[in-house]
Amino acid sequence: MLAERTWVGLDVHARSVVGCAIDDEACEIRTQRVAPQTDAVVAWVLALPGPVAVTYEAGPTGFGLARALAAAGVRCEVVAPSKLERPAGDKVKTDRRDAERLARLLRIGELPAVRVPSEAEEAARDLVRAREDARGDLMRARHRLSKLLLRQGIVWDRSAWTGEHLDWLRRQQFDRRGVALAFDEALDAVFTVHARRDRLDAAIEEMAETMPLAGPVGRLRCLRGVSTLTAVGLCVEVADWQRFTGSTIGSYLGLVPSEFSSGARRVQGSITKTGNGHARRLLVEAAWQHRRPLRPSRQRARRADGQPAAVRARAEAGNRRLHQRWCRLEQRSKRPTVSAVAIARELAGWCWSLAVLDDRQLDEHHPAPA
Repeated sequence: MLAERTWVGLDVHARSVVGCAIDDEACEIRTQRVAPQTDAVVAWVLALPGPVAVTYEAGPTGFGLARALAAAGVRCEVVAPSKLERPAGDKVKTDRRDAERLARLLRIGELPAVRVPSEAEEAARDLVRAREDARGDLMRARHRLSKLLLRQGIVWDRSAWTGEHLDWLRRQQFDRRGVALAFDEALDAVFTVHARRDRLDAAIEEMAETMPLAGPVGRLRCLRGVSTLTAVGLCVEVADWQRFTGSTIGSYLGLVPSEFSSGARRVQGSITKTGNGHARRLLVEAAWQHRRPLRPSRQRARRADGQPAAVRARAEAGNRRLHQRWCRLEQRSKRPTVSAVAIARELAGWCWSLAVLDDRQLDEHHPAPA
C-alpha cells in the first residue's frame, strides 16, 4: 500500500478543471471546480491533507501541470486515456464523475500511467512533429496543383517534382484569368511549404548533432532505410528506449497483430495501430528499403562513418536478417504491404538493440533481438 492520505483525480480542460479528492482518514469525498491556471491547481492540491497523490488524463494541455506538481513534491500520474476502461452500462459522463473515477482508480493502483517527458524532450518532439505537419501540407499542396492541371487536360508523364518538372510548371500559362490565378496560388503554396519543410529539415539535422540525441541517432543511421530524419523522429517519439525490450517495442508502436481469442479458439487480425502513429509510419517506410537486394552503399557507409566496429557489425547483421526475412515472406506469397509491416516490427527491435547501447557495452557481444 502507498503512503498517501489523499487521492486526487483531476478532469483538466483548457478553461476549466474539476478536482475530486478522496481523504482516507476522514472518509470524505470532496469535489471542487478549480481555476485552470497551473498555480491555482497546485495551490488547491497543496491545501489538501497530505501526503497527496494526483492523477489526470493526458491531453492537449500538455505536461506542465505534472511537472509543476512534481516540483512541489506531489506524486502525479498522467494517464493514457485510450487505456481507461469504462463500464458498458455507464451512460452518464460528467466532469465530476470523471474526476471521481480517476481518484478511485488511483487509490487502488489501477491506472495505466504514461511517461512524462522533460521540457527538452518535448521541445525536440514539437520540432519533429512540425516537420511532419509540413510534410503533410506539402503533399496536399502538390495534389491540389496536379489535380488543377489535370482538370485542364495537362499531365506530366515523367518523374514528378524534379527540377525539370518544376521548370515545366513555371512555364505553364492559361487564357482564363480564374484558372491562371488559381494556378499561381497553388504553385506558390507548393514553393512556400517546400521552403518551410527545408528549414525544419536543417533545424533537425542540427539538433541531431547535439547530446543526448547524437549517440542513438548515429547508431540508428547505420541501419538500412534509417536516415537522420527517421532516426531523430524515432528517438524523440520513443524518448526512453530503456523502458522496452526488443520484443515489447513493437507492441508499444502498434505493430503487433490484434487478437480475439477465447477458450480453444484463437483469432488474430490486423495490427493494433495503437501507440505512436508517427514512429510507426517511419518504421514502415524504412522497412520497404529492405525489399531490394543488400548491396554496399556509399550513403549508408557515410552515415556509419565514425561509429564503433561493434555498432557497424550489429547494424549489418540486422540489414542481412531483415532482407532474408523479406525474401522468406515473399516465398510464402505474402502481400508486400503485409511483409512491410512484419519487417517494420522486427526493424523496431533492431532499432532498440542499437539505441540502448552505451560506451561500456560496445566491446561486448550482444545477441540479435528475437
